[in-house]
Amino acid sequence: MCYEFDALPPIPAIAGAAVDSEDLVLTSDDGTQFAAFVARAEEPGGAGIVVLPDVRGLFRFYEELALRFAENGISAVTIDYFGRTAGVSKRDAEFEYMEHVRQTKADQIADDVAAAVAYLRTPEGGACRSVFTVGFCFGGSNSWLQAANEHDLAGAIGFYGRPGPSFADGSPGPADRAREMTAPILGLMGGADQGIPQSDVDMYRDALEKAGVEHEIVVYDGAPHSFFDRKQEEFAEQSADAWQRVLEFIRRNS
Repeated sequence: MCYEFDALPPIPAIAGAAVDSEDLVLTSDDGTQFAAFVARAEEPGGAGIVVLPDVRGLFRFYEELALRFAENGISAVTIDYFGRTAGVSKRDAEFEYMEHVRQTKADQIADDVAAAVAYLRTPEGGACRSVFTVGFCFGGSNSWLQAANEHDLAGAIGFYGRPGPSFADGSPGPADRAREMTAPILGLMGGADQGIPQSDVDMYRDALEKAGVEHEIVVYDGAPHSFFDRKQEEFAEQSADAWQRVLEFIRRNS
């Protein structure tokens, strides 16, 4: 698992920033309805972002993250993965998410992301001209994969995603699909992540280089998996640097 149920992003709210937010239900290409949360920038800069959670799916951490993006002029939609198996209701800390994770499929998540991208491009979603994805752990891998899924993205950002296959259906991972990617990649990794060795990070970087994909892969020495967390106070400097890199990546590619 990536984050505990009570985790929060290590990003201070911008005092005085006005943000409009609400729960959504979006509809995927196969007719599935799934839960989402939108935060709209009061003064949008033309960029929007789809937030892909960790294995828990949609919960407060990612709603708060969407708000922080909107405060910076970036309209954000956070999506849930489990509309097909768990419906669209709110969930508590006891939600047995792994049984639902095992039923996810890469192509279905891609369709859900497409619905979120389309929403961000509507007037209601902010009329975003440049759309990005960002994800964490399971969502990090999924975010990178969206660069290969014909969403016309401006960029894909992943925090400690696995470069190799991570789906129960055995579908290929980001490194295997590097040659299909049509958007720049930002990777933010923990150097002490026991689940993602440096050899995997090097393999992913090499695959992107060979495919000619513009990319930046940053490894924070000594940082564990899930370091981007308000509770991880000893990694506050790394988290602040990662957040600034995310914002700069969006500005540079918008």
